[in-house]
Amino acid sequence: MQNATNTLILLAVIAWLLQIVLGWLQVNRFNRAFGLLSKQGNVGIGRTQGRFKAKVVIALAFDENRRVADSIMMKGWTVFSKPQPVPALQGLHYDEIRPQAIFPNDKNAREALTEALRLK
Repeated sequence: MQNATNTLILLAVIAWLLQIVLGWLQVNRFNRAFGLLSKQGNVGIGRTQGRFKAKVVIALAFDENRRVADSIMMKGWTVFSKPQPVPALQGLHYDEIRPQAIFPNDKNAREALTEALRLK
């Protein structure tokens, strides 16, 4: 019984450490993509709220004419999600962006995009 308990504890610690390392790598990937994005203009960031649904993070860079210069989106449940561009947003003017039209079937992405449009 003692060996089984020790093995389970060891496996839990290894899984926890792996989660920390993979989470750190994911944050690092996002920070690099965000750093490149922030060099292109004013940036708005939005993310979904809630504990038990797939998370979505969207960041938009607006140029001096309030057009989307670039964008990134991270979406998923796991630490394996990577920042991806959102081609549908490229070149749109701030006033032309309609989250419902861009993400008609993805409520979480609409929520994150709506939040990103509230430039702070």
